[in-house]
Amino acid sequence: MKSAETATRLGSACLPALAARGIPVPTYPRQGLPGVVHLGLGAFHRAHQALVFDALQRGDTRWGVFGVAMRSTQLADALNAQDGLYAVQVASSAGSQWQVGGAIWQTAVAAREPARVVQALAAPATRWVTLTVTEKGYGPALADLLVQGLAARHAAGLPGLTIASCDNLAHNGRKLQALCVNAARQLSPALADWVERACAFPNSMVDRIVPAATPQRLAAAHEALGVADEAALGTEAFWEWVIERRFADSGDAEVLAAAGVTVVDDVAPFEDAKLRLLNGSHTAMACLGAVAGWPVIGECITQPAVRSFIHGLMTHEVGPQLSRPDWAGYRDALLARFANPALQHSVHQIATDSSQKIPQRWPPSVLGALRAGLPVDRLAFAAAAWMRYVRGSDEQGRSYAMNDPMAGELQALALAHAGEAAATVQALGTLRVIWGEVLPANTHWLALVARQLERIDRLGVLAALAQLQANLDDA
Repeated sequence: MKSAETATRLGSACLPALAARGIPVPTYPRQGLPGVVHLGLGAFHRAHQALVFDALQRGDTRWGVFGVAMRSTQLADALNAQDGLYAVQVASSAGSQWQVGGAIWQTAVAAREPARVVQALAAPATRWVTLTVTEKGYGPALADLLVQGLAARHAAGLPGLTIASCDNLAHNGRKLQALCVNAARQLSPALADWVERACAFPNSMVDRIVPAATPQRLAAAHEALGVADEAALGTEAFWEWVIERRFADSGDAEVLAAAGVTVVDDVAPFEDAKLRLLNGSHTAMACLGAVAGWPVIGECITQPAVRSFIHGLMTHEVGPQLSRPDWAGYRDALLARFANPALQHSVHQIATDSSQKIPQRWPPSVLGALRAGLPVDRLAFAAAAWMRYVRGSDEQGRSYAMNDPMAGELQALALAHAGEAAATVQALGTLRVIWGEVLPANTHWLALVARQLERIDRLGVLAALAQLQANLDDA
């Protein structure tokens, strides 16, 4: 086989040959003006919403996607060179299957060509906007981009849009709506009223584990497809999209439900379960793995002490607070998903932007558990592991880079008090931007965290977990 550098590159002309190899490929028309503008053209969108839109387009081409990378040009340009096509390896315990996604028809980069993005938002064919910009992306720049497009639509007398935030942000639709309405009001009260009245901002919860692409995954795609694919990725078989019944076109609810999307009146029970069980456990394992030197989540969860810890965290401290009716089944599915050996989900990828993610994932569970009289020992251990993680080196003395807006400040505080558990917790555990207004003043909670951090420093992660479990068994 040719090397990836000289092989034929994935594109529309390759689809018949791929179909002949038994690989599912798009068979619908992929031209015209897309009906969806997606902001945040990363792996998660391409393995989640874009595959839903791919399925919808088999009978309804209104769901073609104009994919917008916010800053990075590499992926957008790679997809453009491949006619928007990319391969996805879907892996489960039963095996894996490659498929080619075709929902993305066009790409752009917001930082490089903002006028083109605004034009797409304002296009008559556009019906939806979806976003995966992560928690830190919800700011003035995002609001300005969206409102420019909405202002052009309003001026042209076009209908409003469904604007669906698909990030791990609690009440994401309401927060995005407030951001956009406030930005629109700076331009015109009439525009703000129209955005509030004509556009729909549904809350939504999205769930699928999608590791960052690796050279190994690209090589596997080359082997499976017989062509080079610079945008190939892998994911698990499980996926879930729960979205509030709030659309600019009410008929979209039935269309989405037919594709497997769960349309509900209240997303909150699903949102809370995902943030606290999946995301909260992921962040805990990412910190444990980074400190202990386990590079991927699959290796973390195969440690019996870690699996017991995560099971206990979900079963005794987080799950009983939740209103999702099937939370115990969801917990069991998560444990199996974490152990999927095909995913190779990097702990450092998951630990990215932890200062932005923790406020959504841990403090609500701690406060809820304290109010309900539930234990919080495992949550305190997770918090302690994060405080050890931000020192920037593992237990073998190997340094690692932290990708976090607060990395410099956090590491400076952690190193200044390294080896002094109480002082570390006083410095890091009282940061209200991370822990909120209540926990930094809760001396019982801070003492629990300090006790766990002292154990991690003295014994190491595995032995400290064993000591935690022994103490809980004796309680």
